[in-house]
Amino acid sequence: MNLLQQSRKTNLFIILGSIFLTNAILAEIIGVKIFSGEKTMGFEPVNWTFFGEYVLDFNLTAGAVIWPIVFITTDIINEYFGKKGVRKISFITAGLIAYVFVVISIVTVLVPADFWLDVNSQTPTGEGFDINYAFNTIFRQGLGIIIGSLTAFLFGQLIDVFVFQKLRAVTGPKMIWLRATGSTLVSQFFDSFVVLGIAFYVFGNWSISQIIAVGLINYFYKFTVAILLTPLLYVGHGLIDRYLGKELAENMAKEASMDRSFL
Repeated sequence: MNLLQQSRKTNLFIILGSIFLTNAILAEIIGVKIFSGEKTMGFEPVNWTFFGEYVLDFNLTAGAVIWPIVFITTDIINEYFGKKGVRKISFITAGLIAYVFVVISIVTVLVPADFWLDVNSQTPTGEGFDINYAFNTIFRQGLGIIIGSLTAFLFGQLIDVFVFQKLRAVTGPKMIWLRATGSTLVSQFFDSFVVLGIAFYVFGNWSISQIIAVGLINYFYKFTVAILLTPLLYVGHGLIDRYLGKELAENMAKEASMDRSFL
């Protein structure tokens, strides 16, 4: 491998890693907001009943909007850098997510300046507003949610890379859609239930039936988005192959496919 090829390989990992890291951290931060999928699309809530007890709609965290970008980036990193590449960026990201939560926990206990409270004491309509309370409510998350999200993130990534490589052993360099979509569907099934189970069953007061009901809603969304984004995956592969050159791209993909262990 000459210097130009090595430079392009390094640049590709930096770019993909940056996209992965930024969206994963951002999804964790904005995930505190829950939005109505139906109302956002202009429809009335479906009001589905699960187990004859829970009425659920397509209410999702805001982080779900950009989380599919993490899916795609994971599969592309897996394709060209293999298990080691995905594991490296996943553990770096998990460490930085933990760091973000630690910093947020510290800054939310800082005593607010009086003038800051004063100049933000009213809404545009003249109603009273406590900006410090709003700041803390938005950014601070419970210990259970933090542990659950980090555990689900790492577990989901390990499952994704393992299934991806197993499918690649069967399909070879062809059928990108199968290994990308298949690995995402399997990994996100576990991710959807692990985060809810830890955050709201182990550390919370949800019942098993409620965990299953909400988990199914989240998984259905991820299932649908994974399929819809398949064309974007091919676009990404085409751009990367053009940037790397056919020979380097094929060599990297071949090398990446050789390690099929779980860890």
